[in-house]
Amino acid sequence: MAACDTPRDLPGLPQDADGPVFAAPWEAQAFALTLALHEAGCFAWSEWADCLGAEIASAERPYYEHWLAALERIVAEKRIVAPAALEERRLAWAAAAARTPHGQPITL
Repeated sequence: MAACDTPRDLPGLPQDADGPVFAAPWEAQAFALTLALHEAGCFAWSEWADCLGAEIASAERPYYEHWLAALERIVAEKRIVAPAALEERRLAWAAAAARTPHGQPITL
């Protein structure tokens, strides 16, 4: 990434002096996956910023829920992952979350 084209440049990105901060492991995983896909050339950072901005503008919800929605959207639009595979994983995740006791890690 260019010096002016970094995750720190995204408005609203939760961070402290050391960089981005995460409230849950899935947030860090979504962040890392986004960076890995960008670094692999799957999309330009400006495309990502536009996609994330559109998600943030669409509804009020926690920041990383916007991040995840934008990630799902961009990988579907770029055909990195088939929409059916995304939906299958979303349903599997919801089922796993429903059967997991509160406070325990969710496993698929």
